[in-house]
Order: sequence, then structure tokens, then C-alpha cells
Amino acid sequence: SAACSRSRRATRNQIAAMAHQNVDLDLLFHQAKDRKTVDKVRHALDERVVTCLRCLAMDAVQRANSGHPGTPMAMAPVAYALWARILRYDPNDPLWQNRDRFILSMGHASMLLYGLLFLAGVKDVDESGNVKEEMSVTLDCIKEFRQHNSKCPGHPEHGWTTGVESTTGPLGAGISNSVGIAMARKWLSATFNRPGFEMFNFDVFALCSDGDIQEGVSHEAASLAGHWKLDNLCWIWDNNQITIEGNTAWAISEDVATRFVAYGWNVLRVGDANDIEALSRAIAAFRKEKERPTLLVVDSHIAWGAPTKQDTFSAHGAPLGEAEVKATKEIYGWPSEPFLVPEDAIKHLRSQMADRGGVERKAWEEMRVQYKQKYPELSDMLDSMKRGVLPKDWDKFFKDFPACPKGLATRQSSSECLNMLAKAVPWMVGGSCDLAPSCLTTLKFEGAGDMLPPSTGWGDYSGRNLHFGIREHAMGSIMNGMALTGLRPFGSTFLVFVDYMRPPIRLSAIMELPCVFIFTHDSIGVGEDGPTHQPIEHLPALRAVPGLLTFRPCDANEVMEMWKYVAKLTHEPAAMILSRQPLPTLDREKHAKASMLHHGGYTLLGAEQPDLILMSTGSEVALMLEAHEALTKEGVKVRSVSMPCIELFRRQPHDYIQSVLPDACRARVSIEAATIDSWGCLIGLDGEHVGMITFGISAPHKHAQKELGFTVDAVVAAAKRVLQKQPRTVESYEDVVRAWKRRKETK
Repeated sequence: SAACSRSRRATRNQIAAMAHQNVDLDLLFHQAKDRKTVDKVRHALDERVVTCLRCLAMDAVQRANSGHPGTPMAMAPVAYALWARILRYDPNDPLWQNRDRFILSMGHASMLLYGLLFLAGVKDVDESGNVKEEMSVTLDCIKEFRQHNSKCPGHPEHGWTTGVESTTGPLGAGISNSVGIAMARKWLSATFNRPGFEMFNFDVFALCSDGDIQEGVSHEAASLAGHWKLDNLCWIWDNNQITIEGNTAWAISEDVATRFVAYGWNVLRVGDANDIEALSRAIAAFRKEKERPTLLVVDSHIAWGAPTKQDTFSAHGAPLGEAEVKATKEIYGWPSEPFLVPEDAIKHLRSQMADRGGVERKAWEEMRVQYKQKYPELSDMLDSMKRGVLPKDWDKFFKDFPACPKGLATRQSSSECLNMLAKAVPWMVGGSCDLAPSCLTTLKFEGAGDMLPPSTGWGDYSGRNLHFGIREHAMGSIMNGMALTGLRPFGSTFLVFVDYMRPPIRLSAIMELPCVFIFTHDSIGVGEDGPTHQPIEHLPALRAVPGLLTFRPCDANEVMEMWKYVAKLTHEPAAMILSRQPLPTLDREKHAKASMLHHGGYTLLGAEQPDLILMSTGSEVALMLEAHEALTKEGVKVRSVSMPCIELFRRQPHDYIQSVLPDACRARVSIEAATIDSWGCLIGLDGEHVGMITFGISAPHKHAQKELGFTVDAVVAAAKRVLQKQPRTVESYEDVVRAWKRRKETK
């Protein structure tokens, strides 16, 4: 009927609209009309590689008596289809700048990646970036899976095993990193590509699990990827419907595919993870998409082929058992010999990768030579990014701040220094979680611009200012992804919201990435916003992260020196803790030079042989100096120490530490609007901390500081107690907590 005909036309129109005009719909329906012949020899070799990957995973987990065999067994065909048929990657140069990136976000399935690196013959790379003759992962490495110093640790570790693009394991981290890598590629293309020179066009693939999709950060990152129109990004979702506790239906019932359509993604599906041809066509369809990121849903069976453990949660995180491994190999038609690797399987995978990735890499290198001749400045910039080297005269825009009693908020002086640095370092990019006007992290110099899709009319991909929205966790993860490409990312929010992004900060430290995390509104100085917005325990929590340098500068010139120090970091992230309220800019003719910040802590003012040492950071340094003056008038030999970075100070030579904090002076007082936790190693058992014991209060910041004990009188009283060897006891701190808990009774 006419009505039915109109309905069918409407349905076809809807499908066409969803699939986007640049995608060939035939690809989505497996090009059935073209599937007339099958290359049986190629098909048999494909199966050999896939089965080898599965058996290596089973054998390695069984030998280690630890690990996750089920997912590698399920996803081996998917990984093979991607690496053998699609990925532009040269195992002989695994750091080629325009290589496609493969992120194993489901890091528990690490044996899948290690098997790929071994079978593909990925070369190892030394710490200087030079390709070695040795392979990154050997069969012996796989046999030592999850053992001490093995190149095959429990979860993939970037920088430890060549070919691992990002450290993964915490679910959601890898896919969120991939958004940063994909956005970085957009920036690289917009910045470096020229007519006839497509220097960057790589794609980013992330293999993810049900757990990745459920983690909250996946929602944040996927939302941004859709908003940013990252058509170079493909997430491949292993839809096996199994998690550690059991079937995913116990915990989730949402329509994930529709969720991603709502984010602005292209969604494709392959109903059988073993269908290599369908997988190859689906990934090829992704490559035709020119507007949206792609989610490829792959229906799979965990521990595929295991006679009693397929589709069971017991196959997720434990060895199958020797009997089950043997029975599974029989089903595969594979010899029971452990760690069997047929030579034809190796040859088959490596020849395909050489024919594609190897050829493309060599062509790119030839183009790179011509590019250098025609665009020498851009070429030098690329070299500097790859080597992690700052441009010549990178600090040429820095200027000292004049002494001023009123001073500047350190967020304000940091804003000026950030712009001074970023103007000279073209690959420094970043943004804020909707707080740039408060954190003052907008790059304002000419040409900075906003990094947004050109179709928005608000910017383009060459911009330097990112807009993360209110998504702190995703911001940190995306920063890590950008850093993995050689960009120098920064991101900002209020310090109290660092709790939302601790996972990516921790991973940044593990991966040794030089991300810059900027946190403003750093203490009870926030004032009227009250305890929900006044960070108390956050400073010590950041200082507890190994490998993270946490700076809390006391004035504008310490801020400038902090930026100078952080700019030169290549393997360490840094957290900058900055004030909302103005802090005096110290007269450096009367006090030590701010460049002493490069030692982490230094004597700011005071006696050669002190009887008392005061030490402080940030906004409390001015209070310390007032107390210093009061105690000096009473005849006390006082030394005041600025301690902007405790971690950096503790790295200094013993003699330097002794010159600042001599063992002979045990009367010490630390002053900081945070808890005592960071200071025990510096003040010792005989010292005392003037700081926060409870949460803050809602009041103007000066009133809050007075009410909570940040006064000259309080510091002087603490100093006198330690001079008399009677510091406050643990019980006295608990008395304060008990009184605070009773506060509602007296209001």
C-alpha cells in the first residue's frame, strides 16, 4: 500500500541520517553481494594467528597462576583483524609519530596485547627513543608474565614495555586517554599539515570492556568526544555481558548504543567476535566517517571455546586450570604443548603489517625530509616535541614582579606566567572545568584561540584553549592522552575538586607524564563558600602521590620560578596550588631570592644558628614573617623557611637540607592551612603544626582565618611551647575535633 511504501521510505531515510552521508551503508550490511569467494589459505592462516593468541594467553595465565584469560580468548579475532588488516603501525619503528594508536583500555586483558607485540615483532626502544634490535616482548617475557621485572606485568605499563601506548588497568582510564590522543591528533593536523604534506592523519582505537563503559569517566569522555566531533576515534566494546560478580544484567540495563547515539557518536555492531571479515568491514566503515567518533559494539563470548567456562564469570580473573586448558586446545585443534608459536603464524601477521604500516612509515619519512626543507620552523618544532625539548629562549617573556605589600593572588600571577610561557612554547595547550574566569587559566595572547570543531564557529582545532565543561575526571585523563602525543597539557579547577580527578593524576605520575595540574582557591581563604569549598586534607593527599611535585608558592616571584622549574620537567607531573586572595609580593632585597624555590625549600629570613625554625607555604608565609618579627623582638633567634615544594626539598643533598633545617634545632613550627600530615618528617616529634584540624567555616576569609587560629598570637604561642619542649599533644588535637562536633549545640 501507499502507506506502507511511505513508511519504508521513512525508515530508509532515518537509517541514512543515522549512518551519515559519508558512510557507505553497504559496509554496515557486510557487503553481502561481494562475498562470493573465500581465500581458504588466508583464512586458515588468520585462524592460526588468532588461536595462537588465545593459547598464549591461556598458557601465560596458567603458568603465572594469576591473570585474566577469558577476555583475550574472546577478543583475539578482534585484535587480529585490527592489527593485521587496519592498523597503520610499523613494528620496526613503534614511536613513528603518525602511527595509529591502539589502547587496551581493558588492561586486565594484558596478555592479548603482549601476544600481539610478540607476534607482530615490535622492536624495543631505549630511554632516548632509539630503536633497538631486540624485540619489546619475547616468548621468554610471556613465560614470565606477572613476575618481577618481566616486560609483561599484570597490567600494561607505558614506558616499561615498548608498544604500550598508555598505562591501563583502572577501568575507564584508557578510553578517556584515547579522547585526549584523538584531540591531540586534531591539533597536530591543524598545526602541521600543509598542502601536499599530510603529516598527521593517524586514528585512535581503544578496546574496552563492559566495566569501561560503566565507569563514570566514560560518560564524561564520550560526551566530550562527540561534542568535539572526533571522527578519528573508534572505541571497540567487548559486549560479553560478564563481569566479576556475574552477568552484567545484575547491575546495568541501559541501552548503551542509544546512549552513544545521544552523545553524537556513530554506532556500528558486529554480532560475532569471531567474524574477522565482518570486523574488518566495520572498522573500514569507521574510517569513512567524517563527522563523529565511532562505537563498534562486538558481541563476544568470554573464554570462547572453553568447554565448561565459556560465558562464566569464573573465566574473567582466574586461570582456567590445566584440564580446561587442555580441553580447550583440543576444541581449537591445537597441540597441548604450552607456548607453542608456529612460524607461519608469525610470518603471516608480520608480513601484513610490513606491507601496510612499514610501507606507509617509510613514505612518511621521505615526506618528512621534504617537509623539513620547505617548513624548517615547523619541522624543528616537531623534533622538539618528540624529544621533549623546550624551544630556544623559551623563558624570554618572563619578568620579575616588583615588591608590593598588597601583592597579587597567586592565581593571578600564575595566569600571567602561564601566558608568558605558553606564548613561547607553541605546543602548550590546556583549559579548565568551566572555571577559567576564576582559575585565570585562559591563554590570551594573539593567536591562542579556542580548540573547538570549526563547524561551531567559535574556534578550530589549532586553538590552544580547551573547554572541558564540568568534567574533572575526564579532563585529567584527556590531559594524560595529550601528553602521550608530545603536547604539554595543563588543566585547572578549584583545589577542593581534586577528589574528582585523583585517578588520572595518579596515572600521570605512574606514566611519568609532565602534565600541569593547576588548582586555585586553595584553603579556608575561599571564605564565604564555606567548608564544602574549602580544601583541608587535599594538600597532603596530593603530596602523598609518588612522583608528583606539589607546589604552593607564597608570592608572585615564587610563582614565576615555579613555572620556570615546571617548564623543564619531562618525566614528572606537577600540581600548582594557588590562592584566591592577594598575597604580598616580598621584597627580595630583604628576603632570599625566589629562585631558591628550585630547591623545594629555603631559608627566607633569619638567624645563622637558630633556636627556633618556622616553616610555611603559600598564603601562610606572610603570617610566618609577622610572627618572625614578633618573636625576634622578644629576643628569640628565629629562622623562617619557605617550603613551596616539600617533595623537591626532600630530594636535595643531605648537606643542603641540614643547612636549612639543622638537626641541632629541634624547636620547629609548621604553618599551613591544611592538616599536619605532610609535615611530620620536617617538624619531628618535638615540633608543632599550626594548621587545620577540622573542616572550615563560611565567613569572609579574614574572619575565617582568625576564627580558625591563623593569627600571629597563635603562631607565637606554638613557638613558645616548642621552645619549652611542650608541643601540643595528640590528645589536644582530638579535643579540638570533639569541640567542633559539638558546635551545633551552642549555635
